[in-house]
Amino acid sequence: MINFEGVAPALSQALDKRGYTELTPVQLAVLTPELRDVDALVSAQTGSGKTVAFGMSIAPTLLGSDEKFGRGGRAMALVVAPTRELALQVKRELEWLFELTGAKIASCVGGMDMRTERRALQQGVHIVVGTPGRLRDHIERGSLELTKIKAVVLDEADEMLDLGFRDDLEYILGASPSSRRTLMFSATVPRSIASLAKRYQRDAIRVETTSEREQHIDIDYQSLTVAPNDRENAIINLLRFHEAKNTLVFCATRATVNHMTSRLNNRGFSVVALSGELSQNERTHALQAMRDGRARVCVATDVAARGIDLPNLDLVIHADTPRNSEALLHRSGRTGRAGRKGVSALIVPHNARRKAERLLSNANINATWIKPPSVDDIEKRDRERIFEDPSLVEPLNDVEKAFAEDLLGRHSAEQIAAAFFRRVQSDNPAPEELIETGPYKEEAKKPRREDFKNGVWFLLSVGRKDQAEARWLLPMLCRAGHITKNEIGAIRIHQTETHVELEPGCVDKFLEALGPSCKVEKNVGVTRLKGIPEAPKEPFNRLRRDKKPYIEKRSEGRDKPAYKGKSNGKSNGKSYGRVEGYKPEAGPKFGQKKKFDHKSDTRSEERKLESRSSNSDRPKYEKKMGERSEGRKTEGRGTFGEKQKFENKPRDGSPLEHAWEKGDNQSSDKKPKKNKKSKKARFEGLVAKSRSADRSGAAPLKRNKPSKGPK
Repeated sequence: MINFEGVAPALSQALDKRGYTELTPVQLAVLTPELRDVDALVSAQTGSGKTVAFGMSIAPTLLGSDEKFGRGGRAMALVVAPTRELALQVKRELEWLFELTGAKIASCVGGMDMRTERRALQQGVHIVVGTPGRLRDHIERGSLELTKIKAVVLDEADEMLDLGFRDDLEYILGASPSSRRTLMFSATVPRSIASLAKRYQRDAIRVETTSEREQHIDIDYQSLTVAPNDRENAIINLLRFHEAKNTLVFCATRATVNHMTSRLNNRGFSVVALSGELSQNERTHALQAMRDGRARVCVATDVAARGIDLPNLDLVIHADTPRNSEALLHRSGRTGRAGRKGVSALIVPHNARRKAERLLSNANINATWIKPPSVDDIEKRDRERIFEDPSLVEPLNDVEKAFAEDLLGRHSAEQIAAAFFRRVQSDNPAPEELIETGPYKEEAKKPRREDFKNGVWFLLSVGRKDQAEARWLLPMLCRAGHITKNEIGAIRIHQTETHVELEPGCVDKFLEALGPSCKVEKNVGVTRLKGIPEAPKEPFNRLRRDKKPYIEKRSEGRDKPAYKGKSNGKSNGKSYGRVEGYKPEAGPKFGQKKKFDHKSDTRSEERKLESRSSNSDRPKYEKKMGERSEGRKTEGRGTFGEKQKFENKPRDGSPLEHAWEKGDNQSSDKKPKKNKKSKKARFEGLVAKSRSADRSGAAPLKRNKPSKGPK
């Protein structure tokens, strides 16, 4: 048995049982005496064994001088992971590592039954592994008590901050005892992690492995330049070329994951999907299918980029460019783990070449720029795998030897070999033919594009009248013709057509991509020209040429004289719209009014006089009191005004009746003044009448108002 120095005896036996012969640099770093029972901020490469490292680091803090744990009670250690898959994986790693110590380990992750987790916590545990949100729920509900916590481990702390778990982490750290030991493990340490460590750790020691900023030696980084619409075909050819036991294909969105999964499934690959929209049970089954060999390809979002450890994962494909260098490192870190070799392939469309170069530069990665495997490359690789098959060199037993002799007696060796080859090929999906991309590696080293020599000109059937602009013509040509913007020269837009200059070396590829239709889009045709085209003559507008100047316009039927300019007080008798040498007079001084010389129009004055004379001949209409302007009459009742006068006359012998008769005898020329009091009384009478109206249809009862006698 190998005895690892600084490791607890029970954990050393578990490592030997697991097959460990030596420890990784990060595992050796956390076992130094300086890091015993102190806070630490550890950063190391992905796949370097950080889970086993912090398990060995917290073991002396939890066990002390004992070799085994006692009966389970309240939790002594808390491990926080960003995703459910990583939390469950950490639990599995700690279970075999602390197997001989008798530790009880429970998990608290989202998507699982909370009642089952509560019962496990009530039965007593030593180590709890979970996600931030579910752990906070248990703490708030009282099912998880942190009074006896001795150590808190934050695994992939930078990812937890990126996912928005800062509030949950601060709540968990604030609820745990201040005397705890806090360990933070991550592949990268951005500024946010450093500020969090400064706030919640006490005199933390920064641990950096020597190979942290170096390229992972066990991962072969490759960048494949493809046409923008050939990305999925390139992924299919990559899968066929490598024939890896397990492959991860990373996509940016859930919709892309679903599309890619259906596409690969239709092509005959055994594929599973892994994204945030799946339930925890579905995600667990997908990962288990990869471990069991029932599935060879897993299409996932970045949810699987942290901590997922799949056995025999030899190939990682980035279908979509990662958003930053950290995402690239964590995606690629799923392969090349624990000494195994792996390949990380980045699919780069033409228009994203520079973005990919900056991404690789920021991650300190020197990738190899190659073309995606072609059909010939895949067929050649298939033959090599057949020749390298170990079953061809294994000795035959008696049954196999007898069958081989019988088969050779019936068929020739060539026929048997051909049948075997066809049988092998039928089980594999057919590769895809890719568009030739050209030598892009040499092109990337060139300086900025110079002016073309002997360029080839093409005519596009769009112009200014179609709102053609270079900002959408350039990407349209690159997308349809499978060329880059460096291969496009001058773009000259005219009224009805556009002339485009292309580099001579890409003309054949451009025409082949367009096909026989020679159209870059539905309504945009392409025609090859001979030589340098001349600008077409633009059609001119005859109506605009024949128009007279604005100053010579005159309105019909109006003889308004033109303005006569003044020049030194003399006039030459000619009219101009503008006179040279004219200077306006100085304005009035402050407090004075400006005087204007109004020159009246003679014709307008005549019209005013005519209107006045015609109005004076008309007889003046005198309106009588109570008469309407139109003088409408009714049958047998006189005018409408008279009817109102008769009906409104009081008849009770009151003073109002005498006043009415007196006003009636007055002259009709004068309009009587309105009596506000009588108007108010009239209004009150109308209101009382409307309230006492009987709507039943019976004859109304006539009631006399009692007269007021003397008191």
